[in-house]
Amino acid sequence: MINGIPAHALFVHVVVILVPLTALALVSCAAWPRLTQRFGLALPALAVVTLVSVPVTTHAGEWLKHHVPRDPLVRQHAELGDGLLPWTVGLFALAVALWWMQRRTGAAPLAGTGSPAAVAEGEQPGTRARGALKAAAVVVSLVLGAGAVVQTYRIGDSGARAAWHNNFSTTSTPETGGR
Repeated sequence: MINGIPAHALFVHVVVILVPLTALALVSCAAWPRLTQRFGLALPALAVVTLVSVPVTTHAGEWLKHHVPRDPLVRQHAELGDGLLPWTVGLFALAVALWWMQRRTGAAPLAGTGSPAAVAEGEQPGTRARGALKAAAVVVSLVLGAGAVVQTYRIGDSGARAAWHNNFSTTSTPETGGR
């Protein structure tokens, strides 16, 4: 509880903001490696904060689940919530890999990785390998980013359904008090 409000209801907002933000930053850095250089440690730092926020929010949700009436919608929401951690682990791992690759290759090109034919044609050594690695990083970041964002949406939607089902009227209620 934080100031009389279940912590889960507050922490969930951190996850809802950080997961898409991390996914966007990751895809951007994979597609434009110079951004990774500009981001520096901010990309893995953002990813680790996102990663840590998920189990903190899930733990707070488990506490809340034991303090509300049993409901299949709450159970479904909790099960979906458990599925976000692997996605954020993937976001974090790729963020660290992109940062590490930028540090390793940012200062000097990879030596000795180009084919003799490519070198003879004037292509810098390692260009094809770097191109393939960049393409793989973009595809993996898109898959991880989309998966994490979709899972976050599914969790949020199920949480809203669990919190709001049968808790409001489709018709306006009369105001109370003296007006």
